[in-house]
Amino acid sequence: MTTGLARDTDPAEVGLDGTRLQRLDRRLARWVDDGQLPGFLVTVSRHGRLAHVGRYGMRDVENGRPVEEDTRWRIFSMTKPVTSVAAMMLYEEGAFELGDPIARWLPEFAETRVYVAGSAMKPVTQPQVEPIRIRHLLTHTSGLTYGFHHAHPVDAMYRAMGHEWGTPPGADSAEACRQWASVPLVFQPGSEWNYGVSTDVLGRLVEVVSGQTLDVFFQERVFGPLGMTDTSFGLREDDDVDSLARLYAAVPGQPGGARTGFVPIDAMGEAAHRRPTFLSGGGGLVSTAADYLRFCEMLRRGGSHDAGRLLGPRTLAHMVRNHLPGDADLETFGRPLFAETPLRGVGFGLGFSMVLDPVRYGGVASPGDYSWGGAASTAFYVDPVEDVVVTFYTQLMPSSTLPVRAYLRALVNQAIVG
Repeated sequence: MTTGLARDTDPAEVGLDGTRLQRLDRRLARWVDDGQLPGFLVTVSRHGRLAHVGRYGMRDVENGRPVEEDTRWRIFSMTKPVTSVAAMMLYEEGAFELGDPIARWLPEFAETRVYVAGSAMKPVTQPQVEPIRIRHLLTHTSGLTYGFHHAHPVDAMYRAMGHEWGTPPGADSAEACRQWASVPLVFQPGSEWNYGVSTDVLGRLVEVVSGQTLDVFFQERVFGPLGMTDTSFGLREDDDVDSLARLYAAVPGQPGGARTGFVPIDAMGEAAHRRPTFLSGGGGLVSTAADYLRFCEMLRRGGSHDAGRLLGPRTLAHMVRNHLPGDADLETFGRPLFAETPLRGVGFGLGFSMVLDPVRYGGVASPGDYSWGGAASTAFYVDPVEDVVVTFYTQLMPSSTLPVRAYLRALVNQAIVG
């Protein structure tokens, strides 16, 4: 398994064209030079060997701090695969079945109603036809949502309670779950796909089942074994605040122009300067490229790592299969997604999206290539056909600002020559 970010192979030794890989850096750097991206770090590995590390630009533009290999990044929703792995570790220990109702451990969800009509102020609801099950949390088919979608009356109900890009002050994961359970679901559990707080609820489930807070479980069961020494919920007391990249929001360019710029969003960004009260299994982690690469390499290896194994290979294989009914894609079964992630030709498993049909997906990719990303435009994917792992880091919100994820696949795949 790769250690640190020291490149440990020549690209040619693992079937990559090093000259062609430079195209990836040049394309990403163009966004930086055009003032559309503050800076970036990208890694490309094949067969477990780190063949390429590219970095350019600033982690903090205003203070002139460049992107370094040990820069810390808010990975937001790239926390979700970690929480999903944690839950499946408990599944492998016989703690629950995937079809179990979550109300067995989180009774507040036993009587949650389902929206059918009306407004955020006067919703018309009905009882659940079937309960929210653990597999619904893993697949985002629970009926839970996000306040920042601004697409449904229930989204507005979340925002009214203080759940948009964060949670109400003082609310921990137990209190957040009680609040989410008090408002209707967007749809009947299992009937549709909608990106929402499902993985945050899953994180709370991990806490209740394991008897540990999520940060302790992650440290003892995931980060410690994998050697992820710089990954945590917010910065720790002895961490250097300046090592954390500054968070930026995209702003529109001039009328008639396609370019965008960016401005710091320090109020939101500074929330990661300390351990939060709410340990968000859906988006709360800060990490480094070296650390998250260790996690991705564990996935590529089917759950194993140099010191042992987190998951069995059959479990990991089950997680990265499409679990949408009838092998449907997200365009057919899902509600519109706020992020840049495409819906056509893409399925969803237990914590990951995956390419079902590269032609419908619209770009060069392998069937079964699985991935996810974060709200600040971070992303990763694992290609089990080509045995490739790619990770990308920046801090620009929203993730739909630039087509980073499409370019990553195109420019990495064009460099695979053997």
